[in-house]
Amino acid sequence: LAPERKMLRADQILFTYLHLAADRNQTVNLMNSGAVCIAYETVTDAQGRLPLLAPMSQVAGRLSIQAGAHSLEKAHGGAGILLGGVPGVAPAKVLVIGGGVVGENAVEIALGMGAEVVVLDLNVDVLARLRHRFGVALKTVYATNDATERYLLDSDLVVGAVLVPGAAAPKLVTSAQVERMKPGAVLVDVAIDQGGCFQTSVPTTHEAPTYTVAGVVHYCVANMPSAVPRTATQALNNVTLPFGLAIADKGYERALAEDPHLLRGLNVCKGRVTNGPVARHFGYDCVAPTTALAA
Repeated sequence: LAPERKMLRADQILFTYLHLAADRNQTVNLMNSGAVCIAYETVTDAQGRLPLLAPMSQVAGRLSIQAGAHSLEKAHGGAGILLGGVPGVAPAKVLVIGGGVVGENAVEIALGMGAEVVVLDLNVDVLARLRHRFGVALKTVYATNDATERYLLDSDLVVGAVLVPGAAAPKLVTSAQVERMKPGAVLVDVAIDQGGCFQTSVPTTHEAPTYTVAGVVHYCVANMPSAVPRTATQALNNVTLPFGLAIADKGYERALAEDPHLLRGLNVCKGRVTNGPVARHFGYDCVAPTTALAA
């Protein structure tokens, strides 16, 4: 927002997805506006989960396989592989990096379509939960650098499903590794809203969703759920409405003071960054949310 086109004011509340770690300009502009900015993606629940991010992660995880299968078709730059194969022909090999909400939903759809699926994660409890849910059809692997490279180079479709709440996504696949992947393989970077988890990722749109690097098709559409706005809107409304009503009925100060989970969603307040990962990423001082609200 250029100064002459500033749309937010200091007396306004912004309650939406922000993903600030991927966008310095947006962060600066929100600070300059003086508005109270609450991010859906860092609101928590009593179990430490991200309830306002979950429905969009579910949609994106499911779409990642749908988009990846489409991109594997020869006409779209892929290797010409049917995800589930047919009798007598092996299915595609799918690697899901990250076993959270996105990853779990990607696994569900990939297995349902008949693919051979491996999931990588650093949390053995997550791997155990996924193994319990999907059984021996899913191969669960602890995520080391060696394991990532080994399965990456053998995969036809790779879904980047990592999340560090509020922070930029870590780069888990290097440009050199992409150059060694199978020709016609597909990378789907669901973490692109947080900067992407592949070194070769740049944001794309639904109008031009893919590009190719070293013969590997990249699908890096920002805001993937916007491809299915009816489903996405209904799912999002279900979880955001109670928080929106609380802010409207109580006012933002009381609503934030009475709900520590909503308070964790406060990212920028009255010109100050109140989210630790965002502040660290850009080198700003992080002000405690309660301190910023009292200013």
